[in-house]
Amino acid sequence: MAIEIERKFLLKNSNWRDLVSNSTRIAQGYLNAEPARTVRVRVKGEVGFLTIKGKNDGISRLEFEYPIPASDALDMLKLCPNVLDKTRHLVAIEGYTFEIDEFHGANSGLIVAEIELSSETEAFPQPAWLGAEVSGDARYYNSALSEKPFSSW
Repeated sequence: MAIEIERKFLLKNSNWRDLVSNSTRIAQGYLNAEPARTVRVRVKGEVGFLTIKGKNDGISRLEFEYPIPASDALDMLKLCPNVLDKTRHLVAIEGYTFEIDEFHGANSGLIVAEIELSSETEAFPQPAWLGAEVSGDARYYNSALSEKPFSSW
C-alpha cells in the first residue's frame, strides 16, 4: 500500500527562485475527481503518468502512480474536461525537496510549495519564503483547481 503524506504551503516571496535545481512543464487532467478518489493523467516533460489517489485523511492518503506512454497520456488528456498547466520547480533544502508549482492559464498567479514526508509528525526545514499552510484547504487541491480555477475565486 502506497501512502502519500504531503503538506502544501503558499509562498511569501520569490526568494526560492535562486534555489531551483530543475523545472519541468506539466499538463494534468482528471478522469475522475470524486472526493473519495481521483484518477489523474499527467504529462511531465516527455513522460506520461496515471495516478490514483484516495480520499485525504488529514495530510495522508493512498496514492498509486504508474508511468504510461506519453502518447497515451496526451490522448487521455483529451478526455478531461479541464487540463491544468503548470511548471514544477524543484528546490532542495537540508535533504528535503520542495516541489513548487507555478500555475498558468486560469490558475495563473497561484504558486504553491509541496513537501512529501515519511510521517505526519515529521519535522522539516521551513525556509523564510514558506508562507501559510493550506494542506487542508480543498480549494488548493489540483483536482479542485481544474474545476474552479484560482482566477474565479
